Amino acid sequence: MTADFEAQLRAVSLRVTRPRLAVLAALRDHPHVDTDTVIRLVRADHPTVSHQAIYDVLRALTDAGLVRRIQPTGAVARYESRVGDNHHHVVCRSCGVIADVDCAVGSAPCLTASDDHGFVLDEAEVVYWGTCPDCTTARTTSDPQGRKEAH
Repeated sequence: MTADFEAQLRAVSLRVTRPRLAVLAALRDHPHVDTDTVIRLVRADHPTVSHQAIYDVLRALTDAGLVRRIQPTGAVARYESRVGDNHHHVVCRSCGVIADVDCAVGSAPCLTASDDHGFVLDEAEVVYWGTCPDCTTARTTSDPQGRKEAH
């Protein structure tokens, strides 16, 4: 897999560095994580990588199109390595977990605006909001006053 990451970096004219490889691996294995989580994941294997280096890597990878930064309303920015397919997200209103949702209709941008106002559209961002299965289950085990039972 490292060879794939190296090829991706070279394809966008970025130098291959250990921090860049580590961030790409972390995002592959843990999609939709915030910066603090990326730092924790990378530093577990590479304890000498600085916080600033990881911030810089995330910015460079995002700018190069290898990583996507998402920020649902009211949430901290999250990062994922699934790019180029214009997929969408579903966010739990209770716990904040995020999952990918493929486009419902057609090809990117998958939505046709009722009035594009002359813009050339190349991306549509759709965020679905709801309650995840874990939180739904937790609600059904709550007492009538809304307190969760001890487990």
